[in-house]
Amino acid sequence: MPSKKSAIKELKKSRKKQEHNTSLKKAFKIEEKKINSLLASKDTTKLKTQISGFVSKIDKAVTQKLMHKNKASRKKAQLLKNAHQLSSAKSS
Repeated sequence: MPSKKSAIKELKKSRKKQEHNTSLKKAFKIEEKKINSLLASKDTTKLKTQISGFVSKIDKAVTQKLMHKNKASRKKAQLLKNAHQLSSAKSS
């Protein structure tokens, strides 16, 4: 445990920031699971509305430095690829 006043304050700040980031990451993972379940259920109407919101959340996570930009672009590409395959399979 730190003994200096500034070190104590810094420890409090870092723990609070860690807690905040953890909650954002959990919410992101829950949203990702919802999208994956929609992909599995092949519900294209709900999927289209959810994708745009999820992509914006991915971009926001990058700006908040919760996720690396390359990981974000990979996730978006995989999601859009799967959604496109699903929609092209439905139209065929």
